[in-house]
Amino acid sequence: MQTINVIGLGNILFGDEGFGVEAVRRLEKVCEGMPDSVQFIDGGTQGLNLLDYIESPNTVIIFDAIIPSEYERKVYVYEEDDLPAFIHRKMSSHQMGLSELLSVAKLHGKVPDRIILIGVPPHTLELGSGISQEVEALLDEAVREGKRIIDGIING
Repeated sequence: MQTINVIGLGNILFGDEGFGVEAVRRLEKVCEGMPDSVQFIDGGTQGLNLLDYIESPNTVIIFDAIIPSEYERKVYVYEEDDLPAFIHRKMSSHQMGLSELLSVAKLHGKVPDRIILIGVPPHTLELGSGISQEVEALLDEAVREGKRIIDGIING
């Protein structure tokens, strides 16, 4: 059985930094009725505390506001060969943690078969500002992309 952990990274107190957490919350609602093999995790800023969620499934899908703000405002999906080079360029406060998590998983010999990163460029990272209209406009597309990937794995 394919196991999938969907992890939202970010801090909802800092504007668009909360994209990952909000995207996973919405995706979980859209995916109501999914098998127990699909877990939705509010990873927040937990760093190494997320290691078991990275090491235990076949597939990890991570949502984060990780793209530099000067990038085109769209949903970005990274996987396979694009992922390693992208992760090692620090683009968010969580990404270094993600790189470390994947390195530890590799040392343990427990790297998931698939790692998928779904992200958007943040517009504002101001304390208490909430998700900007610019990022809010991308949330539905990011959620659809996540659901499409999950459905593809389950129905595979």
